[in-house]
Amino acid sequence: MDRKLLLLGVLRQQEMHGYQLYDFIERYLAACTDLKKSTAYYLLNQMAEDGWIVEESQQEGNRPPRRVYRLSPQGEEAFQRLLRENLAGHNPAYFVDDIGVAFSEALDPAEALELLALRRKALTAELEAARAAPQHSGNLQWVIEHQQRHLTTELDWLDELIARLESKMQS
Repeated sequence: MDRKLLLLGVLRQQEMHGYQLYDFIERYLAACTDLKKSTAYYLLNQMAEDGWIVEESQQEGNRPPRRVYRLSPQGEEAFQRLLRENLAGHNPAYFVDDIGVAFSEALDPAEALELLALRRKALTAELEAARAAPQHSGNLQWVIEHQQRHLTTELDWLDELIARLESKMQS
């Protein structure tokens, strides 16, 4: 339901064709979802069948026609219901990267440190990209700040873990 809320929320602000919609999500809301393009189109079709969105064919010049989506009154009702459910609920986060940490004792400590250094480099790059994101007004900025806070905390935790492993190697 969260993916439907995402699509409805974006369409609530402006009608869009599928590529615009997916591009907006990839550019500004990728921290919220791992929505694939094929899944987005599947959900758009499903929501059109359910009457939540209206799709119209539009043609620009010699380009092939494309489907433009907009929210219907039933879609607004669904959006409001899903929004309330999302804001009131909590979905626990799963840290799949911790699976490797749990079994890292199976490696030579020096190799584990090298691999964690690679993770740190990737995490630092992701944090820099999040910090370079354009400023937005309103609640979209809150989402960006949440992602930055999460990445900063993750980097702090990883630095502590690396320090513990280095200390363990020296003793």
